Amino acid sequence: MQGFGDRERSIYVGTDRRGTAGTQREPAREVIEAVPSDAVLMARIAEGDLDALGQLYDRLEPEVRRLVRRLGALPGDVDDLVQLTFLDVHRSAANFQTGRTPRSWVLGVAVMIVRRHRRSLRRWIENMTGHVFERRRAPPKAPDEMLEQCQEYSRFEQALERLSPKRREAFVLVVMEQLSGDAAAAVLGIPVATVWTRLHHARRDLRSMLDERVEDA
Repeated sequence: MQGFGDRERSIYVGTDRRGTAGTQREPAREVIEAVPSDAVLMARIAEGDLDALGQLYDRLEPEVRRLVRRLGALPGDVDDLVQLTFLDVHRSAANFQTGRTPRSWVLGVAVMIVRRHRRSLRRWIENMTGHVFERRRAPPKAPDEMLEQCQEYSRFEQALERLSPKRREAFVLVVMEQLSGDAAAAVLGIPVATVWTRLHHARRDLRSMLDERVEDA
């Protein structure tokens, strides 16, 4: 039967150490590198660390991409807007306020990038009138049911796109991205009461537009 001392010696590796029980080895000192938090990465990015920027990109890119899409960017513009967001994160990292979470701050940068993108009248008109949602779907098992679901989703997308930019931003951040009212207010740079007001109007407008489409169907 193996005793405690035998088990102890069996896990020793490294430098020999002489003792009464014979040759023993020092316990291995395994170095485990801690995964840096988002806040640590932001501090490193502010110092010009591109590796840290790459790590933050890997963590937050899916959320930024989803937000950009939901804010109404054309499919062909999404990649560019995502890249511009993280370039701006790199340039502006020194302005990051530690009282906010890096995630909400980066999403706020994405909102600003999309707003800049809208300033072009041509792009804005394309966004409002020429937006085509590209979806790939597997062959439906129940055609009638799948058709109805797709039509409902399409109606919602079209209604969401018809919202004013300010109301859509509030709706997307709070309802679809699940940010708190305080976090959404920080992202948009507005009072939290304004967030709830815009969200209230966005929901009302969506209900009205969806009801109109049901009546017209």
